[in-house]
Amino acid sequence: MSAPISLANRPLFDPLLQQIADYVCAFNSPSEEALNTARYCLMDTLGCGLLALKYPACTKLLGPVVPGTTVPNGARVPGTNYVLDPVTAAFNIGTLVRWLDFNDTWLAAEWGHPSDNLGAILAVVDYSTRNAECGMRSFTVRDILLAMIKAHEIQGILALENSFNRVGLDHVLLVRIASTAVATQLLGGTREQIMNAVSNAWLDGGALRTYRHAPNTGSRKSWAAGDATARAVQHALMAIKGEMGYPSALSAPKWGFNDVLFKGQPIKLARAFGSYVMENVLFKISFPAEFHAQTAVEATIKLHPLVRNRLDQTERVEIHTHESAIRIIDKTGPLHNPADRDHCLQYMTAIGLIFGALTADHYEDATAADPRIDVLRDMMVVHEDKRYSREYLEADKRSIANAVQIFFRDGSATEKVEVEYPVGHRRRRAEGTPLLVKKFQANAETCFPPERVGKILALFEDVKGLDKMATDEFVENLVSEN
Repeated sequence: MSAPISLANRPLFDPLLQQIADYVCAFNSPSEEALNTARYCLMDTLGCGLLALKYPACTKLLGPVVPGTTVPNGARVPGTNYVLDPVTAAFNIGTLVRWLDFNDTWLAAEWGHPSDNLGAILAVVDYSTRNAECGMRSFTVRDILLAMIKAHEIQGILALENSFNRVGLDHVLLVRIASTAVATQLLGGTREQIMNAVSNAWLDGGALRTYRHAPNTGSRKSWAAGDATARAVQHALMAIKGEMGYPSALSAPKWGFNDVLFKGQPIKLARAFGSYVMENVLFKISFPAEFHAQTAVEATIKLHPLVRNRLDQTERVEIHTHESAIRIIDKTGPLHNPADRDHCLQYMTAIGLIFGALTADHYEDATAADPRIDVLRDMMVVHEDKRYSREYLEADKRSIANAVQIFFRDGSATEKVEVEYPVGHRRRRAEGTPLLVKKFQANAETCFPPERVGKILALFEDVKGLDKMATDEFVENLVSEN
């Protein structure tokens, strides 16, 4: 019989694992700007999930693993009557939030959607609060906001200088890391348990980006974040039970994450963790479109009145954009499904020019059958603007610039319409916030009657009352009885 493994002489955890654990354990004083932004982020994220319930391709993936089963005092899923274990609930919520590519965005060396982490956060706090009489912790909505700020920060700061997409890994890796750390802390995990859980999250490796790129673009990109949040909650629950961690999960020679999956490079922290990411997060307000195309679509909406009656006279459409947009959404050839179309710069530009709008329905087959779309796509020329690429990465700018110009067969042309910052950018926060509220109202009314949506909006308007509200009471306002 082999001797038990001794943990006495195990190495120290990798510095990054320690920094993540120290941050989630100790950080409790976000800026007022971060807290205010987090409230709007919570509202917006929930609205995106409620809108996704319109789409059968999404709803067919929801519910318990075994149909018809419920979990006593389990976690609820907004917009539904499901009561689930927290792992399955995290998958459900995360999938709803991400389905339409309409929730918030973070752009840097890596991109992603930090509000994806709400799948884990909401599942854990609702489950825990509903079981407070059994010794679990009771949470308030302010606890949700603080957890969101932490998850945003971990995902976003790791994304600043570490490009996982360049080695073929999907950004949902960072959702799993951030959600694991925050979920473990919410469940009462110690510093060591958080490191144990997060080390296991790194050992999972990363999902390949295959499902985001032609010729394999598909609906997995819409549930990948839900999968990441579910895995995170699983890691958290296991760590709370005493499951061991792996101190050099990142740095171990030959077998660690860095050597196996990151070309031998260490994961870098560009700045200390705080509340920077939530303060600077980007909201998708105008269009359910991959974020690198937001300003391009805004430009086409401005051009629409000038070209809608001249589409058959068009000779060329020039799009000036940044390197990241070219790498992700510059796409020619056949587009096979909505997941393909909402990650095609040319498709979204064509929709804006033809219809003067872009909604989730425009990605469905009925609209995609319009022959004018592919005619325009074939006329499009995409150029990289080096200034756009540079300012996309500059910390004091973080622009997401695009410009569009239409040339006609008679030799005339429209002006070159340039939009450098989308309406959801921090630089346009005052303009964007009222529109964000309208977006939530419209999204929520696809699921609930107007009077109920008004009640939910009233909760968000009462900032002090909302912060003190128990999370189970808050979620009760969001679930369906049917």
